[in-house]
Amino acid sequence: MTRFTVLVAAPRIRSSVYTAALRAASEVASRVGVDSEPDVIDIAELGADLLAESSAAVEDALGLLSRSDVLLVASPQVHGTYTGLLKVFLDRLPELGLGHTVAVPLAVVEDLRNSRGIEEDLRILLADLGAWVAEPGLILAEEEADTPDSVVRAWADVAAPGLREAVSVAA
Repeated sequence: MTRFTVLVAAPRIRSSVYTAALRAASEVASRVGVDSEPDVIDIAELGADLLAESSAAVEDALGLLSRSDVLLVASPQVHGTYTGLLKVFLDRLPELGLGHTVAVPLAVVEDLRNSRGIEEDLRILLADLGAWVAEPGLILAEEEADTPDSVVRAWADVAAPGLREAVSVAA
């Protein structure tokens, strides 16, 4: 069975980034043949535990991540890149901690004209942790985040063949 996790790195709990991530995860799952519901980690729910020396909630979330075969990582664009929440959380993984994972980057941006940087930054971050990163990543404008269906489907048409192959190799 393929284990699928959605990691949401928005500063607000259950944000529009969260909504978009779940919709994208549903499309990814159906396109690559993952029939189980994904686990969801909303980093904002971890709050101050992210900065604690040890936290059962953070360790549990990291455990979910380390057992994932497919990982969708969603972040809004903040100052041109992904959130500090994401960086703080992923810094707790060991070197190559995503070495067996197929990762799908999702960015929600204010202005699509300035979106290339975050997609590249997410790709580099995930690849540095050892993940095989889907190409292209999914980029949504903020106004698309609450109702992303058409953009997600169009993106999935392009990304699905590579994702399907990567997931079959990883499984």
